[in-house]
Order: sequence, then C-alpha cells, then structure tokens
Amino acid sequence: MSDRGTSTVELDVLLRGADLGGLLMLDTALVLAEHRSNARPSSPRRAGSVLWSDREFLRLQGDAPQFPMAVIDFARTSFPDHAAWHLQISGSLDSATMGSLLLLVNERNTVTTTAFENAGKPRPVDRIVLSAVYADAARIMIEHALSNEDFAEDSDFPEGSLGATMLSLFDQLFPGQSTTDIRLRQRQSPALFASDLQAAVKIFEVS
Repeated sequence: MSDRGTSTVELDVLLRGADLGGLLMLDTALVLAEHRSNARPSSPRRAGSVLWSDREFLRLQGDAPQFPMAVIDFARTSFPDHAAWHLQISGSLDSATMGSLLLLVNERNTVTTTAFENAGKPRPVDRIVLSAVYADAARIMIEHALSNEDFAEDSDFPEGSLGATMLSLFDQLFPGQSTTDIRLRQRQSPALFASDLQAAVKIFEVS
C-alpha cells in the first residue's frame, strides 16, 4: 500500500523439492519495519508489529497426500551402494502420511535421479524409470498394509494418515475386492499376487 492507493508486489521464492510434499501452507504477513516514536497511542509503534496476516493452503499434487523425497548417497547409509531407491515406512497406520513415508533416491544412480529431475517433462526413458519406481513403491506400501491385521476396508483411519493413504491406494489398485481376499492371495501365492500388482499399477504402460 502507498499514499497513491494499492500497488502489486510480485515475490519469487525458490523452495527445495525435497522439503515439499502434499500440502503447502503459505503464511503472509505485513509487519512494521521500523519503530515509530511519534505514532498515535492507538497505532502500532514497535518494529515487527504484525499489521496484517493471511494463510493459504495449496495441494501440490493430486487429491491424495503425497510423501516427501530426498536424494542421498547410499554409500553413506546402510542401504546397498548400488540400489536405485528405497521407500522408508515408519509409524503406525494412524500416523500422518507425511511423517511416515520417505522415498530415498540414490544420487549415484544417475538414471533414476535424472528421471525425477525430468518428471515435469519426462523423456520416454524417464517415464519407464518413474513407472518402475511407482510400481515398487505401491508394492511395498500394499505389502506393508496387508501385514497389519488392523488394515481392512471398513477401518476408520484419520484423514491424512498412513492407513487412509494405503486404503485409498488399495481401493485404486484392487477396486471391489476385499482386503481379506487380497491378503490371502498374497500369503498363499505371492508370485501371483506380484503379477496382479504389476497389472494393477499398469507398469511400463507409458505414453
């Protein structure tokens, strides 16, 4: 704002992709820059006083919660040096998805890191790599969910929780099928289950 009315100010901010995922919360505040000794008693006078604030939420991708990703050197971890990626899952099914899932990508595997760098405009080879990562992540998540007896289609998980995210993924991959039937298939015929999952995620069906 100015004496001449309202003016528009454009701000460009660069945020690290590894720090982002799911829901972005943007807080904007207008503060007093300097101390005003001659201000009226009813007016703000201390530097840093908040004159106005606003909060906006922006979902970065899709309708479901997303989990963060980090690119690291696997040689400095307990993971195999030549592994391309690793999906970490921690916490209970009631835990927040954002704090329970972390996709780690090995910086030494340039094919995979390049695929994620080009995710906005992927080449054919990038699409294949991303399809493989998605299929593997989906398999790990579904297997993790099925290993928990509390995971069922009638479970009431909190919104944004790991259980809710996995249940949404299950419904997407196995529509109309019960968790009991899929869990039984996984235990009795893991090879067939793996093929079913490949078909469900449409692995390598890239355009």
